[in-house]
Formats: sequence, structure tokens, C-alpha cells
Amino acid sequence: MLRMMLRPRWVLALLLALGVAAAFAALGQWQVERAVEEATVVERDTETVKDLAVVAETDVPTRQTSTGQLVRAEGTWVPGDGVLVQNRLNGGVAGWWAVAHFEVAGDAEPGGMPVALGWAPTEAEAADALAAFDESAALDGTTIEGRFLPSEAPEMADAQAGIRTTVAIADLVNVWADYDGRAAYFAYVTLGEAPAGLTTIDSPAPEETATLNWLNVFYAVEWVAFAGFAIFLWFRLVKDAVEREEQEAAEAALASAPVGNGPGAAPEDRGPEAS
Repeated sequence: MLRMMLRPRWVLALLLALGVAAAFAALGQWQVERAVEEATVVERDTETVKDLAVVAETDVPTRQTSTGQLVRAEGTWVPGDGVLVQNRLNGGVAGWWAVAHFEVAGDAEPGGMPVALGWAPTEAEAADALAAFDESAALDGTTIEGRFLPSEAPEMADAQAGIRTTVAIADLVNVWADYDGRAAYFAYVTLGEAPAGLTTIDSPAPEETATLNWLNVFYAVEWVAFAGFAIFLWFRLVKDAVEREEQEAAEAALASAPVGNGPGAAPEDRGPEAS
């Protein structure tokens, strides 16, 4: 079999198989690198307050790099557009958020943005605080600071009563007065300091977690298996060629050998007959 392997055509086939295996191995390595790269945690300074203008823009989804960032924004409050959101935890206790309508101005793109003013343990307390805030809110412009978070999916606990469980810009633009076709931020801000009657919302810095992409790892294993199969296929082809040649040689030897006791065959020499 060794002599068969050293024949020029099988040497060339081996080189081709090694080249294919190397390409598959390189693809496997690339998949592993992708899995590790996606699992790498990129440290972000979310606790330095940044202007909203450098963090987000209107009418586009919130960038992952902006999620959880402390921001500063200029604008005005719009009384009468506030809503209450239930089942919001604060220190592990379920309660209500009072969410107001803030119109961004200044250096950032103009547009509407929900602002979670604060938390209250009961619906009545949250409603009273929101009403008091609407009466006292400055209408000539103000600056807010808080944590910037992506808009949530719309979800109503009781559509008839208008009770919400999420802060969703897709829902709120239908609640805000005269807001058809106007720009809005696909996000909301939890206010850094709650107004009177509300507790400041517990909004810690986001935890940067990394999860290994097992799909990429699976693909890497597949490419390694393909590389091994390329070498195995070459070995199998050589082995089949050796077995075929051995079989052909055996058949040729059998065909050329004389057949005993057949028609026309010489009689056996039995030696002198006994008298």
C-alpha cells in the first residue's frame, strides 16, 4: 500500500486533500474566533453623564452602545400626556411608575420622549403625584438627567382602563395629544431624582455579560470534521485502488493457471501398474 501512496497521482491527490483540509481548518478557526469575539465584554463608561445629542437620534432603534447610558437633555414637559405603568419593581417591591411626556429641544434632535418620573407603591399615590407634577412642571424649558433605556414592547394589562405594564413609545405616541407624524425617540429615561410624592426609580448601571455563541462553536466542530473527512477520503481511495489491483492480479493469475482433469488435459502419471 505504501508503494501505491507514493505514486505521483496519489501524491497529488494527497496534496489536494491537505489543501482542502487546511481550508476547512481555517474556517473552523475563524468560527471559534467569532464565538470568542462575540463573548468578549466591551467595557463602557455608562456613569458619565452625556448629552442626549451624542447618544441617540429620533425615529431609529436605540443603539446597544447607548443602552443604560446616563444622559442629559434639554426640553419642555407636556402636561396631560402622562400615563401610569404597573408592576414595576423598586427595591424588589412591585408598584407603579408615573411616566410623563418630555419634548426634547436644545442641541439634540427635537422629538418626544417618555420620562419615568418615579415610583409609588400604589396606583392612587402615583396618580396624585403625576397630577401634582403636571401642575408644577416648568413649561418654559428645563434640563433633565437620567438613565437612557430602549423602548419596551407595547403591553396593556387593561386596555379599557388604560393600564400599562411597559413603557412603549409605539403606544405612547397614540396617547400624546396631536402627535401624528411627529418625531420621537425609541427610548425612555428614568429620572435621576424623582419629584415630590414619588420615589426615585432604582436604575443601576447595566451589567455587561458575555455569552459564548455555541452556534459558532458547532460550526467550528463541523469544519474540523470536514477537514478530517478530506484526509480520510484520500486514504479510502488509495486503499480501494490497492484492493482493486490485488483483486485484478489474483484474477489474472487464476486465469493463466492450467486447469487439471479437464478435457484435453494430460492423464495423471500413475506409475507402473501392479502385476
